[in-house]
Amino acid sequence: MKVFITGGTGYIGRVTIEALRRNGHEVVALARSDEAARTVSELGATPVRGALTDTDVLREAAAQADGVIHLGMNQSEDAGAIDRAAAAAMQDGVGSGPYVHTGGAWVYGNTKGVADENAPLDPPQITAWRVENEKSVLARAGRGGHPVVVMPGMVYGRSGGLPQLLLVDQGRTNGAVPCIGDGENRMALVHVEDLAELFVRALGAPAGSVYVGVGGQNLPFKDIAEAASRAAGVAGKIHHLTLDEARGMLGLLADALVLDQQFSGERARRELGWRPAHQDALAELAQG
Repeated sequence: MKVFITGGTGYIGRVTIEALRRNGHEVVALARSDEAARTVSELGATPVRGALTDTDVLREAAAQADGVIHLGMNQSEDAGAIDRAAAAAMQDGVGSGPYVHTGGAWVYGNTKGVADENAPLDPPQITAWRVENEKSVLARAGRGGHPVVVMPGMVYGRSGGLPQLLLVDQGRTNGAVPCIGDGENRMALVHVEDLAELFVRALGAPAGSVYVGVGGQNLPFKDIAEAASRAAGVAGKIHHLTLDEARGMLGLLADALVLDQQFSGERARRELGWRPAHQDALAELAQG
């Protein structure tokens, strides 16, 4: 397939371009700068100059592709509105071809045990905007479109993702890794390479499908923090914060980081034959 991708220069996007190319697909990637164009070119993709706000560019690039993977997100206060307009433009362009939209598992809130895609939604404020956007995306299935939504858990691996940014890097800078509260809340993790493979497989999913992208590891925050402290060279040094202290440092992100979430990820395994290869997140995190 010829696949148009947004967010191709990001943490997940770069690995997804690699996975698409490895699986034999031709990749065209949105690039908003000369540097971004060079990056996607080096990964084997053809750059298309533009930003997520350039809906005409998005529509035309999607129309020239067999499928679309939307990974990009505008880091601004109107991120939700930009995301919705971008999604609509690309779905208009690709028509009945597969359109894979990126959501996030945080919209489920606290799961109260191991959950699946049918769990009720209770998003923290930071991701509440995603709910209506994803409903709008999925509604295209009833009008001849082919939408698929992938909802990643906490992404780690290749020295990136929030565990690296918020824990390892902070440990190196401050001499201790932050942990909100007692850290007993669980996080559903997925390795970035496994997630990239899921995005590739999602291009062949049935229209209207939703998949929680998790690798099957639901780990306590305190254990993740402990592993991160070893990667940071400050083994065992954990700085416990109250939720209010964390909000002062991280804003709305703090409320997402205290969610207690457990997911099986079984639907993607069953329907798409997805087989996450990375099953020891703590060991990989400890190694940095």
